[in-house]
Amino acid sequence: MIKILYVLIPLGIIFYFINRNKPAKLMQETASIYNISINSLTGEPIDLSQFKGKKILIVNTASECGFTGQYEGLQELYDTYKDKLVVIGVPCNQFGGQEPGSAKEIESFCQVNYGVTFLMTEKVDVKGDNQHELYTWLTNKELNGVSSSTVKWNFQKYLLDEEGHFVDYYYSITKPLSSKITDHLK
Repeated sequence: MIKILYVLIPLGIIFYFINRNKPAKLMQETASIYNISINSLTGEPIDLSQFKGKKILIVNTASECGFTGQYEGLQELYDTYKDKLVVIGVPCNQFGGQEPGSAKEIESFCQVNYGVTFLMTEKVDVKGDNQHELYTWLTNKELNGVSSSTVKWNFQKYLLDEEGHFVDYYYSITKPLSSKITDHLK
C-alpha cells in the first residue's frame, strides 16, 4: 500500500503542474467580448465582432422605469457618434418588473416613444443565477481585465473601446450625454 502511495503522490504532483495553466489558457481564449453571443430583439444572432473598430455602449433597459427617458439621450448619443459608436440596449425585467413586455411590445414602445434605431437585444438577466454571459463578462474583472461591478438598476451603462476592451461603467444616474461618456467619444 505504501509503495502505491509513493507512485501516486508524485504522479499527482506532476499532473497538477502539467494542468495548472489550462484554466488560464481557456480564459484567454474566451475572455474577448467578441466571442460572446446574444440575439437581437427580433431573435437574430448578433456577431459582436462586427463592431470591431467602434466603441460600444451597452445599457440594460426597461420601458416602465424612472430612467426610461434615457432612451432619448441614448438615441441622440447614437445619432451624434454613430460613425464611431454602437449603442446596444439590453432589455431586462429584473429590477421592479419594469420590463414586462414581449419583444414586439418592447420594440414598438422604443420606436414609437423614442424613435430608437440603435440595436436592441433579446430580454436577458443581467445578474443572478441566469445572468447572460455578456453581463458575466461586463461585471467580472477576471474576464474583462479591468473592473468588477454589480448591475444596480436599469440603465446602467458599460463602455468598451474600439478593440472591445472594457473602459468603464456608469450607474443609472449618469445620463447618456454626460461628459463622463462623451469625453471618451471625442
